[in-house]
Amino acid sequence: MPIVTVDGTTYEYEGEQKLLQFCLNQGIELPHFCYHPAMSIPANCRQCLVKVGMPKEDRETGEVVRNEEGEPEIQYFPQLQASCTVDLQDGMVVKTHRTSEEVEQAQTDNLEFLLTNHPLDCPICDQAGHCPLQIQSYKYGPEGSRFEFRKVHKPKRVKLGPRVTLDAERCINCTRCTRFTDEVSESNQLTIANRGVKNYPITAPGETFDDPYSMNTIDICPVGALTSSDFRFKARIWEMSSTPSITTTNATGANCHYWVRDNQVLRITPRQNMEVNEYWLPDEDRLVYNQFNDNRPEGPHIRRDDTRTQSNWTQAYARAASLLGSADPERILFLGSAYATVEDNYLLTRLADAVGADAPRYIPHVEPGAGDDWLITDDKTPNAEGCERLGIRPVDEELVGSRIASGEYDLVYMLEDDPVGAGLCDAEALADTDVVLHYYNTTNETLPRATAALPAAMVVETVGTYVNQDGHAQRVRPAKEIQGVNRTLMMEMGTNREDEHGTPFDRWHNDENRINCKPSWEILPEVARRYGAEMDYPKGPEQIMDEVQSEVDAFEGATYDAMGLKGVPLEDVAAGEAV
Repeated sequence: MPIVTVDGTTYEYEGEQKLLQFCLNQGIELPHFCYHPAMSIPANCRQCLVKVGMPKEDRETGEVVRNEEGEPEIQYFPQLQASCTVDLQDGMVVKTHRTSEEVEQAQTDNLEFLLTNHPLDCPICDQAGHCPLQIQSYKYGPEGSRFEFRKVHKPKRVKLGPRVTLDAERCINCTRCTRFTDEVSESNQLTIANRGVKNYPITAPGETFDDPYSMNTIDICPVGALTSSDFRFKARIWEMSSTPSITTTNATGANCHYWVRDNQVLRITPRQNMEVNEYWLPDEDRLVYNQFNDNRPEGPHIRRDDTRTQSNWTQAYARAASLLGSADPERILFLGSAYATVEDNYLLTRLADAVGADAPRYIPHVEPGAGDDWLITDDKTPNAEGCERLGIRPVDEELVGSRIASGEYDLVYMLEDDPVGAGLCDAEALADTDVVLHYYNTTNETLPRATAALPAAMVVETVGTYVNQDGHAQRVRPAKEIQGVNRTLMMEMGTNREDEHGTPFDRWHNDENRINCKPSWEILPEVARRYGAEMDYPKGPEQIMDEVQSEVDAFEGATYDAMGLKGVPLEDVAAGEAV
C-alpha cells in the first residue's frame, strides 16, 4: 500500500487524494481559506503552503539514493506547494509549519498580506469568535501590523438579496461564494467585480441574490464578509448554545444546529451529513426559527359550554380521557401527524387500539412542484415516511372531510397537526364535534374548536425519531428547555450548555421563554392511564423506540444507539449493515 510521510509520521493511503484533505482527514491541522471539499480548487489564498519532496532516484539505475544512515535522501521541490492542489504520491515526504521554519514564516507572511487592507471589525463582526481568519491570525499570523497607511475602502452593508448582506472590506477573495453559486446551487448569481485589492463579490447589475440556497454562502465565507440580514448583530456565538438536530420544513430531514440564547432559537445552520444533506441547508429550513419562539401556548385549555378556560395538566388529561370514554369508538377519528415523531405516532396507534377505534390516519401536506430534486421537497412534512412505516396511511381528505361535516364523528383526536388549517374541514364543521388537540402554536386554526387543547413540545424541545423520504431514521434532541422539564429531557439536553438557560441575575434572561408544553410521548400515556389503558414507559422515548423496533418490522434495529448523531438507513440497519 502506498505511503506518505507528514512531519516524520508515516501514513498509508488508498486511491487518489489531495494532500490537504488527506491531512485534515488524519486530524492534522493545516490552515486554509479558499479550499472546500465540495467545490473546485482555485488555490488562491496560498495559506495551506507546505514543503513537499520525494525520495531522490539515481538517474542511471533508477534506484533510491540513500544517505550514510541508509535513509532515503529527499529531494524537495524548489518552491513551497499549495497542499490543496498536491496529489499524494507513494513515498512523498511533507513538512508543515510544525517542522519547517520556512513554511511557518510563509504562512505568517501570507496572513500579513491578507490582513493588509482588512478592517479591524472583530469587535462588531458577527463572525467574531468563529472566524477562520481571526483564529488563524492568532495561531499563525504576525504579532502586529506594519501597515501605517490608509486602507482600501469598499462597499459596506450591501444587501445582495433578501437574506444576505455584504461587507466588501472584509472579503479576502477566497471565491468560495462565487464557486458555490456556479458549481453547487448553479444559480450563477455572484461574480467577482474589479481587480487587485479592489475586487469583491457582487451580483450583476439589476440582479438579486435570491438563490434558494443563498445563505450557504454565509456559512462557507471564512471571514465576516457575507452575513445573514436577519441575524446581524443579534447575538455572539459564545452567548448561544448549539444543539445537533434536524430540520422539519420538508421530507429531506436535513441535519442542522439550533442556536439558542435565553431559551429562544436565534438561528439555524447546517450540520454535515454526507448521506442526507452533505454540507448544505436550504434557506427555507433556516428562516423558520421564529415559529419555535412566537405564538407559543401558555398551557393546556379545556372547553365546556362553548367557553375555553385555561386549566392545569391534570384537568386536561382527565378531560381528554373523559371524552374518549364517553364517545362511541366507531365514531372516534384518530389523526396521527407527519410532523410528530415516530414515538408519538406509535403511542397514538396504541391508544386507538385500546379504545377500539379505527387505526389513525395522517394528513398529507404535499405541494406539487415545490421541490427542486435536491434538498427541497414537495412534501412539507418531516415524518410522512415514519407514519407509513408504522402503518399509518394518508387520510382520504374528501371522504373524511365530508364525514366530519355531516357529524359522523363524536370525537376527533388530533396529534400535532391542524385539520382546519390543512383544509381537511372548516371550523364550523367541528361545531358539534369534540376535539382533543395536541398543538404547537396559538395560530393553529383548529384551536378555537378544541375541547381539550394540549400544548405539545416542538422538535427543538423533545426527543424522538424522524424518518426522511429516503428511509433515513434520525434522532432529535432538545435545544430549548420547557416548563416542568422531565428527567429524559434534562439528560438529553446536557449540563454544559453555553447559555445555561440564563439565570434571574442575567439582564437578558426571561423566564417567560420557557413554554408550558409537554412532549406527546409524555401526554399520551397520561391520557391513556386515566382512560384505563396500560401505557407505561418510565424510560421515556428510548424505551418506546426499543418497543417500536422490536414490534414493527420496518423499524427493526433502529435503536437510539444505532442512530447516533447521523442517523441510519432503515434498510441497512434491518439487514445488520449499519454500524
